[in-house]
Amino acid sequence: MNRADQALQNLMDSNLYSRYSGLLSLSNISLLLIDCDGNILLEFNPSPDFCKLVCQEKETRICIEYFSRLKAGEGDRFICHYGLENILLPIGNNNQPIGYVVGAQVYSPDSEYRKYLIDIKGIAKDRKLEPEFIAKSIATIKTIEENKIRVHEQLCNHIANNIFYDFSENINNTDTTIVRLSIEKEMLEKKILDLEAKNMSLVVNPHFLFNTLNSIARIAYFEKSPKTEELIYCLSDLLRYNLKQDDELHTIEAEIDNIEKYLYIQKVRFKNRLEYDIDIADHIKSHRIPNMTIQPIVENALIHGITPKRDGGKIKIYAEKYKNDINIFVVDNGNGFPKEVLQSLQQSEGKLGIGFRSTDKRLKRYFGEQYGLTILKSDYSGSTVTISIPTKPNARRL
Repeated sequence: MNRADQALQNLMDSNLYSRYSGLLSLSNISLLLIDCDGNILLEFNPSPDFCKLVCQEKETRICIEYFSRLKAGEGDRFICHYGLENILLPIGNNNQPIGYVVGAQVYSPDSEYRKYLIDIKGIAKDRKLEPEFIAKSIATIKTIEENKIRVHEQLCNHIANNIFYDFSENINNTDTTIVRLSIEKEMLEKKILDLEAKNMSLVVNPHFLFNTLNSIARIAYFEKSPKTEELIYCLSDLLRYNLKQDDELHTIEAEIDNIEKYLYIQKVRFKNRLEYDIDIADHIKSHRIPNMTIQPIVENALIHGITPKRDGGKIKIYAEKYKNDINIFVVDNGNGFPKEVLQSLQQSEGKLGIGFRSTDKRLKRYFGEQYGLTILKSDYSGSTVTISIPTKPNARRL
């Protein structure tokens, strides 16, 4: 692997998706990072199923129409032979691009009619797929107004320029530790600013936010948008629960109900890239645990385990009671912790990440040093984290 390829790989290993998650919230149409050979490195926003399963020879490579337009330093916006609008932007200078940002894969109002001209039976026969499946995949392709496509093109261009800037900084710095720490520092500073901004806005009058959300939900109800209404009510309940500042123990059932709302909202966002399963027996739900104990572990599994994977993954939460203890397991089939992070998490002196450290300390202060968080497993097949608590705690206030 040459220096340029290594620098690009370093970027891929630095939670590239998380760095642009704020920008990606501005658009929900496809945006991919590919290399100069047409291989898909990362799906910021996934392509439509029709493009993946009909147009692409492999799910890991772009379609032939994109590939034929990969010319050094040249961007393009084109309409494919199925009528979809497509964007192709190089990452790098005119002579030596390091990759491309591609995306859109939507119909405009002027080209939408072309979806009805697609030979569904012919494609089904050629691809050995069911015609009904092809028809459904066509029906789910979005139709986007021209001004929104232009905004998405600007977003693609901004991300392409920023990736190249990060790449240039990376390749000019031979100390990979400094590069990694610089990236982590930038992410942490951004997170702190985001949290400060959220805290300032919510502490002023959280009831204003809840009342506003509920008002919007009622509008959605009258406009016959039940999905939107449900999401807004879930978000309102989630925020209300998360803002609880008391140090009382809550039931595991209340914690799980909060997590279900969180995962439901994320499922709407990530669609088929996220699956989850929660299996907590009734006789365990009545036991008590500090509030917001399970949620940081689940959020970590989603952001650092599932999100970086191109095809997403699954999170499973279950619990077991053994003698006088309860163990709650949060399992994901994501990428696992990076090696250096895992070593830090497993050190006996307890140098855990911020979320893990605070949660582990809270549990130990409540129940004793023998309880808290344990990382049972973390590798490329996923991670398993356990939360251990006693069945009959002699809880101490924080």
